[in-house]
Amino acid sequence: MMQRVIIADDHPVVYKGLKEILQENFGSVMVDAAGTGRELIEKVKKTDYDLVLLDISLPDANGLDVLREMRRKRPRLPVLVISMYPEEMYAVRAIRTGAQGYLTKQSASEELIFAVRKILSGKRYVNPSFAVRMVVDFESDAAKPAHEKLSNREFQVMRMFGSGKTMKDIAAELNLSINSIRTYRVRIMEKIGVKGTEGLIHYALTHGLHEYKNG
Repeated sequence: MMQRVIIADDHPVVYKGLKEILQENFGSVMVDAAGTGRELIEKVKKTDYDLVLLDISLPDANGLDVLREMRRKRPRLPVLVISMYPEEMYAVRAIRTGAQGYLTKQSASEELIFAVRKILSGKRYVNPSFAVRMVVDFESDAAKPAHEKLSNREFQVMRMFGSGKTMKDIAAELNLSINSIRTYRVRIMEKIGVKGTEGLIHYALTHGLHEYKNG
């Protein structure tokens, strides 16, 4: 039975909505909040939670990077990623990084309740309509689009280029050097088979991989 959950999301309205759904359906559950990845990691170190609800887009970090760090510290802590991004963009990456489930923020509250119960019972959850496709992604490298070869960080950088951000913008946002971003750009272009930043941007836009403005 779930006793304590932490929600990592920097949008107060989203946090309030998730908290209310959990408290209405899981009895006397205690709900904590984390507005940043760093805050989540610190709280997970100090408190034994039964479940983490994790957003992909946190102010200080990509949720998948936070998930990877959590896995090193609390490998058995169940994590359900809840994101505005569609399943085809992040669900497989989230599961591979260590999440037990993935939901979009557009999902109905009934689906959230079902997903939480399934994860707490030791199983994984993704939307059934996406599950078959995800299995194919796991089992068939030949069926994957080129961007599935990218690491989580490379994928993030590619999406930022696709949104029209410059190397300087990306370096500042990720707190990396311009040389590091330049290296990522070269690796990305090699892996997806394009030439030049324009080719990279065109690929990202063609595949719908640019960033959402309110991510």
